Amino acid sequence: MSKDKYQAILFDLLTALLNSWSLWSKVAGSDRAGFNWRNRYLKLTYQAGAYRSYEGIIREAGKDVGMPYERANELIQRWGEVEPWPETIGVLRELIGKVPVAVVTNSSIALAEVAVSRTGISIPIVITAEEAGYYKPNPQPYRMALERLRCKPENVIFVAGSASDVPGASGVGMPVFWHNRMNLKPLDSSSRPLYVSDTLIPLLDIV
Repeated sequence: MSKDKYQAILFDLLTALLNSWSLWSKVAGSDRAGFNWRNRYLKLTYQAGAYRSYEGIIREAGKDVGMPYERANELIQRWGEVEPWPETIGVLRELIGKVPVAVVTNSSIALAEVAVSRTGISIPIVITAEEAGYYKPNPQPYRMALERLRCKPENVIFVAGSASDVPGASGVGMPVFWHNRMNLKPLDSSSRPLYVSDTLIPLLDIV
């Protein structure tokens, strides 16, 4: 595969670049409680379609799994504590020297700004579900990012973090690298990522 195949790279934010799972676990009080809460939140965002309050979905997911209401508010207040994966900053620095880099996230605009700042890298194109008007895997957020990048989908590799991003990004024509750090199960076998890894490091040889 030619290393100059891809003209740009598009990342999911809260799972592909950041270890948001850890923050949810800290606030929830255990890894299991945090996983259940975040997993429920992911299902709600991916089922939402048209945008509605992101912070509201966090609270709704907490309620669904028996999380006290104040924990959801605490999570939102502690959003700035989310940490990048160990290799994230180094990988981003090297990739930005090669191709345009962008982010598309189901986060609100306000929380996306906080989360992107935690990478320590200036990312010029950040598309949120709030701005796009729809939550992934609706095509609109991906297409808005592609428009900003001024690239055809087949020339942009998408780095997924959660399972639903794989068919979502594939559905608009992007090849997918699934950074499956949490060993999540695929949604189905109908759309497969081109690459699967538990680290971002292979991207340096792919892009």
